[in-house]
Amino acid sequence: MFDKCQSVCSCYHFLCLPRISSFPISLILSTVICNFRGSVTQGLALEVGETVQILEKCEGKGVFPASYVHLKKAIVTNRGPHETVVPLEDPIVTEVTSTLQEWALLWKQLYVKHKVDLFYKVRHVMMELIDLRRQLLSGHLTQDQSRDVKRHITVRLDWGNEHLGLDLVPRKEFEMVDEDQISVSDLYKMRHGEPCRVPVPHHLLVNLKSFTYNSIGEDTDIFFSLYDLREGKTLSEKFMVRLNKNGGPKNPEKVDRLCALFTDLSNKDMKRDLYIVSQVIRTGKLCYISKVHYIQPNFCCIKTQVTNILLSFIGHDCFLLLSRCNNENEWYQIHENIIRKSSTKYTAPSTNYGLIISLQLLRGDMEQVRRENPLIFSRGVAITRKLGFPDVIMPGDIRNDLYLTLERGDFERGGKSVQKNIEVTIYVLYADGEILKDCISLGSGEPNVPEHRSFVLYHNNSPRWSEVIKLPIPIDRFRGSHLRFEFRHCSTKDKGEKKLFGFAFTPLMREDGTTLSDESHELYVYKCDENTTFSNHALYLGLPCCKEDFNSCPNIPSSLIFQRSMKETFWISTQLSSTKLTQNVDLLALLKWKAHPDQVMDILGRLRHVSGEEIVKFLQDILDTLFSILDDNTDKYGPLVFQSLVFIINLLRDSKYYHFRPVMDTYIQKHFAGALAYKELIRCLKWYMDRSAEVVRQDHIQEAMRALEYLFKFIIQSRILYSRATCGMEEEQFRTSVQELFQSIRFVLSLDSRNSETLIFTQAALLNSFPAIFDELLQMFTVQEVAEFVRGTLGSMPSTVHIGQSMDVVKLQSIARTVDSRLFSFPGKCLDSFMLHETHREQLSLFLCSDFLFFMSPFLRLFFQDTSVQEEVEMMVESLLDVLLQTLLSIMSKSQSQEAVRGQQYVSCLLSLLRQMTDIHFQHLMENFQSKDELKEFLLKIMCVFRNLMKLSIFPRDWNIMRLLTSNIILTTVQYLSPALHKNFTEADFDFKVWNSYFSLAVLYINQPSLQLENLSPAKRKKVLDKYGDMRVMMTYELFSMWQNLGENKIHFIPGMIGPFLGVTLVPQVEVRNIMIPIFHDMMDWEQRKNGNFKQVEAELIDKLDSLVSEGKGDENYRELFGLLLLEKIEQETWRETGISFVTSVTRLMERLLDYRHRKFGFVVNFYKSEINKEEMYIRYIHKLCDMHLQAENYTEAAFTLLLYWELLHWDERPLKEFLHYPSQTEWHRKEGLCRKVIHYFNKGKCWEYGIPLCRELAFQYESLYDYQSLSWIRKMEAAYYDNIMEQQRLEPEFFRVGFYGRKFPFFLRNKEFVCRGHDYERLEAFQQRMLGEFPQAIAMQHPNQPDEAILQCDAQYLQIYAVTPVPDSVTVLQMDRVPDRIKSFYRVNNVRRFRYDRPFHKGPKDRDNEFKSLWIERTTLILTHPLPGISRWFEVEKRELVEVSPLENAISVVENKNQELRTLISQYQHKQLHGNINLLSMTLNGVIDAAVNGGIARYQEAFFDKEYITSHPEDTEKITQLKDLMQEQVHILGVGLAVHEKLVHPEMRPLHKKLIDQFQMMRSSLCHVSTQNNIVLQPQEVQIRTVGSKGHGSRETKQLITFILFLIETVKCGEHGRNHPSQSAHVFSLASPPSVIHLLCLINDL
Repeated sequence: MFDKCQSVCSCYHFLCLPRISSFPISLILSTVICNFRGSVTQGLALEVGETVQILEKCEGKGVFPASYVHLKKAIVTNRGPHETVVPLEDPIVTEVTSTLQEWALLWKQLYVKHKVDLFYKVRHVMMELIDLRRQLLSGHLTQDQSRDVKRHITVRLDWGNEHLGLDLVPRKEFEMVDEDQISVSDLYKMRHGEPCRVPVPHHLLVNLKSFTYNSIGEDTDIFFSLYDLREGKTLSEKFMVRLNKNGGPKNPEKVDRLCALFTDLSNKDMKRDLYIVSQVIRTGKLCYISKVHYIQPNFCCIKTQVTNILLSFIGHDCFLLLSRCNNENEWYQIHENIIRKSSTKYTAPSTNYGLIISLQLLRGDMEQVRRENPLIFSRGVAITRKLGFPDVIMPGDIRNDLYLTLERGDFERGGKSVQKNIEVTIYVLYADGEILKDCISLGSGEPNVPEHRSFVLYHNNSPRWSEVIKLPIPIDRFRGSHLRFEFRHCSTKDKGEKKLFGFAFTPLMREDGTTLSDESHELYVYKCDENTTFSNHALYLGLPCCKEDFNSCPNIPSSLIFQRSMKETFWISTQLSSTKLTQNVDLLALLKWKAHPDQVMDILGRLRHVSGEEIVKFLQDILDTLFSILDDNTDKYGPLVFQSLVFIINLLRDSKYYHFRPVMDTYIQKHFAGALAYKELIRCLKWYMDRSAEVVRQDHIQEAMRALEYLFKFIIQSRILYSRATCGMEEEQFRTSVQELFQSIRFVLSLDSRNSETLIFTQAALLNSFPAIFDELLQMFTVQEVAEFVRGTLGSMPSTVHIGQSMDVVKLQSIARTVDSRLFSFPGKCLDSFMLHETHREQLSLFLCSDFLFFMSPFLRLFFQDTSVQEEVEMMVESLLDVLLQTLLSIMSKSQSQEAVRGQQYVSCLLSLLRQMTDIHFQHLMENFQSKDELKEFLLKIMCVFRNLMKLSIFPRDWNIMRLLTSNIILTTVQYLSPALHKNFTEADFDFKVWNSYFSLAVLYINQPSLQLENLSPAKRKKVLDKYGDMRVMMTYELFSMWQNLGENKIHFIPGMIGPFLGVTLVPQVEVRNIMIPIFHDMMDWEQRKNGNFKQVEAELIDKLDSLVSEGKGDENYRELFGLLLLEKIEQETWRETGISFVTSVTRLMERLLDYRHRKFGFVVNFYKSEINKEEMYIRYIHKLCDMHLQAENYTEAAFTLLLYWELLHWDERPLKEFLHYPSQTEWHRKEGLCRKVIHYFNKGKCWEYGIPLCRELAFQYESLYDYQSLSWIRKMEAAYYDNIMEQQRLEPEFFRVGFYGRKFPFFLRNKEFVCRGHDYERLEAFQQRMLGEFPQAIAMQHPNQPDEAILQCDAQYLQIYAVTPVPDSVTVLQMDRVPDRIKSFYRVNNVRRFRYDRPFHKGPKDRDNEFKSLWIERTTLILTHPLPGISRWFEVEKRELVEVSPLENAISVVENKNQELRTLISQYQHKQLHGNINLLSMTLNGVIDAAVNGGIARYQEAFFDKEYITSHPEDTEKITQLKDLMQEQVHILGVGLAVHEKLVHPEMRPLHKKLIDQFQMMRSSLCHVSTQNNIVLQPQEVQIRTVGSKGHGSRETKQLITFILFLIETVKCGEHGRNHPSQSAHVFSLASPPSVIHLLCLINDL
């Protein structure tokens, strides 16, 4: 979606009526709700979603109909050329709209980049945002609902921005923060503020929608729980659903209400490998012969990786596949097997059987969840709690649950032939033997039961159940209760008997009052029978229940009714989740102190030994107990209670328990009842402080100082309770006691601690805690009274000159926290001046800035909110600016991550201070420097800090709002500092260091990534431009202005600033380029004035341009603008000729460098060698090109490239310096190393012919130096290359002509054609696909014709690709008869500059009977700039040659080429280069002979051997004779090929060979017949004599001919019997024999 830039008029109808109303430009904005094509005069085309600003609305004819848009009010901000129209709607709605527009573009790219998973996640979140936005716009939400929707929106927006790599959005109350309305320090705190102290719990809503199975037929129980794979344990209770045999709920009221809420999932739980485990337990037969139903495990379902679904807040439907355990004995771990995909241990009956559930994640405490989701709780949702406690246990949360796990048992067979079917029955019994009703919970969602029967595992004496049940036993019934487990064997017979054979038991509480420990317990099994009754439970309670109990029991008589079964055991495990019962003896003694009042002193002393987990769990009970002890006897127990209270308060300061501090706050506000406690707390606290000067060990005093905040909370709340109860009695005494306490505090701070490290720690603890008590004091005292307390307390401490430096930072932090407290939020400045004075009088040093942020941030926040603080800002500038700069320089010199975080803090302070400074502040700052040296030092420091801010990227990339704000503040500061620099350091006082620092800062600023608007999305770019404008342009103007102020001093920056300024001009911003490029003319002019030339500018400009453009900077527009602006300036100079030459050369260099960027290395290499003569750069680019070839495995091209450097070197002993990767060495050794490397690359590229001359070159050098060892090595390598040429198979590459047409191609490719050397096995189709992959926007042309002018000039890309044939230059080796074809094939495709492409066409009327008569060939020959292979795989076409080949010439060429192909193939089979499979030879012979019989050369005979043709074309007589000879030669070659085929053919292929022989005879007869008809046959005798004699083959050739004749006679005699030919015949006859021998074959056939 886009925004229309122009304001327009709308209309209701297209009839022209008078205007009825108009609106100001800032009031009306509209959103398009229907597409409009603009089909009226001056109509404006609209698309759905676009926004249009409306100027006026009329009844007449406008530019689009009014009904096509939705109107809404808006305001205009930032009036001017970059004004922004903001709709008057909820800012969250506006943000969602703009964010979705930005996401839409990135979302599509996810699919293109194959990030499918993220693609679908983002799509889902986008749909959710659209729905939430709709809810906000509906206007039907309450305030709480609206706030909740906004929270959901912001969570999704932040998630999407993070995953799409977008910027962090700082928020306050769910809305985006305007950085102009907030201080930099507060903006920093929004990202690095304190984490939420109270972890927000999560709750998972699970709703069972259906259970799919083919036939249930039995009652079924389904249990759901959460399982953590990583720790291998269950996290939650079970949610139980009972279904009848038809698959519906047993309780009809629960239809559509089978849902549970798994509560209290922490943030840590959300990061676990969470799975939903569903176990299906049926009540049915144990086996197929059983007729009795028992509870038995059936299926298990797993929902994989629930964590991913929990990230979403909207309900999700999930399918849980049913899986059955293959071995019932492994039922206890089936869920782990399914998760770990141990597929051999479970089976899924069908992919269609399973559970369908929906999941929804809720967030917040239970009260909030109930309030926000009333419909869920109205359906009777089952609350399913976590096993264990949540992260925070709030006062009032009462829980008393014991979780029992039936683990396993080992039982005897008992004389049976098979193992037992064991069922365990569980009872909870009270001390009197009564079975407790409703104290067993199998799972939430179903009522509690008095007993529980376990499921039965068929024929298993060692069952493993792993069943978890909950025992919600009332606290008053817990003591004295016990568990009894009865074991029965379940029969499968008709009667279904259950025989009792044993039992076990365990008490729930030990003798000392503690409960069962959270661990596994091995219980004794006692024998019994079915007749046993347990009416008298005392009979077995006196027995030991386990090993530990046995050790503590006295001797047990053996005559008891129950005897222990020594071979049988039973294991259970327990876990207690109780806020009232404990397993700790010391804590239990404290909670029940009244039972032992004489031991209170000892009990309070043992409190420190109780674990922190137990204390926070029972926090409210412990605090109630402590204050009840205090009320019982204040004088006796007061100090001990005070110490215990201090211990608990400091325990909550630990990061592990920090989130329990809100629990303490809630207790103090709502549950604390100690109305008299304040008196003892004040007395004890004052006593501690008064003794601080006397006591040597002050650990207990320091702990009390650290607990000061909560001690005051208890004191103040206690006093409030007392005042309510007594109507304000003893108010004066309370005030007096508080004042006396503050006198003691001042006394502690006033002590000289320089010689006492212990006292320093005490004072530091007091100062750290002091600012936290202000809020409590404000409840009982006025602001003025509290301010006096603060002023007197902080003022009592001597300045840092008189105290140790270790206290300086602590005091500053205390001052900072004081300013940041609520005390400063009241009107008036009761403490501002005092705090600034206290700060100003401190002698600050670099050491003090280690925690400077805590001092500075609050002041800066106050000053940002108040504009009438000019004096205060000036005081802070004078005191803090310089030391802050020093601190930042010190921190930036370190690289630790902790230092980087601290650096962000200090940078935010510096930016806040600079942002508050006005022109007046900067003016006073400059005036306060006593000398120019001080000013110079300040300027260097602040510019160095600014440079480091940009170089080190202090703020992360996604925090773009902070980076832009930083850039804006730097720009403003530089604008303020520039006049001082110009005024004080120009002319005679010129200082190079300061000016150089300034220019370096400006260059870094303009080039910083966060300001490169071209890389931003359109929406983000518009937002930045509306807010700040293009800050690069502003800094460029500042830079250019300061450059002009330099005057004659410009020469000092030549050539040093050429590179940096050139980098600025390469920024893709037209205005920046227009400003900066003329500076190079200025530099040329000044150097020309001084030296009479501008060689330095020329050399530096070329060097820097090379490196910068190679890094990817610059474009064609820059090249054109660079030349245009400089040539325009140079035209007016006296040295314009040299200047024009230089600029032209530089623009050509840029063109070549842009070519290099597109991998056209050869152009750059040649440019540096031929035009600029920069040998060093030339060599560098040689190696760059070589490395690129090696990376692409183009070894031949890499060798040719490196050969260029080798050719520059000589066989001399001249020493060479270290260069690139070459060490310092002589020129001879470097050339030798290069030669070896080139030879190696030619070897890898299988171009041994190019490596052999280099081997000879090296051999000559080694021989001249008598280095015989190296000589032997190189000669062996040369010999190996010869062997490779003859033995190894080499593929002939294909060559392709590629034309690049259209203006969309880069300059170096545009409307040019190249020939490329293809890769191995690469054919035309593959090459074409590769080229289209490199140019995905290109269109492949389907014809080889030259493109017309329209295609050449169009704004598109066209690729024209076709294969071409290499035309080797006249190489002698190709014409030599005895050279093997392996050698010839190399020279046919290497060192080739000419390539040919033939296009057939018909000239004149086409002969329907024989098209060869009019078939002409348009032969195009392409001549390249360089031969292939070379330093590149492709070179540009330098010249085209076009000729037309007549039909006769074409026939000659075709027959000649086919003869060559046949000769090569037959030779390979003759010399056994190809062996084994002769299919290739068979197909080739069949193709030629069959074509000759059915057409082929017969058509050529009809076309060109006709009397009419010969008569009408007398000039072609010689060509006709040549064609006749070639045909005769082809018959001769085919005869030899058939002879070879006869020898190698498999017996099964003899019929094919016979067919070839028959067709070959027909071909000969046809050829002789046509030749005789046209009177062109010569006598065989004459031919034989002339042929043999004329070519001088002598007797050897005659013998070969006679041998071949005898061979043919033998062949005729053999006839159809297919006997083997003479073994030597195929080898004796040479393919080089005269072609006229075909006439002898005819005569022999007649015989």
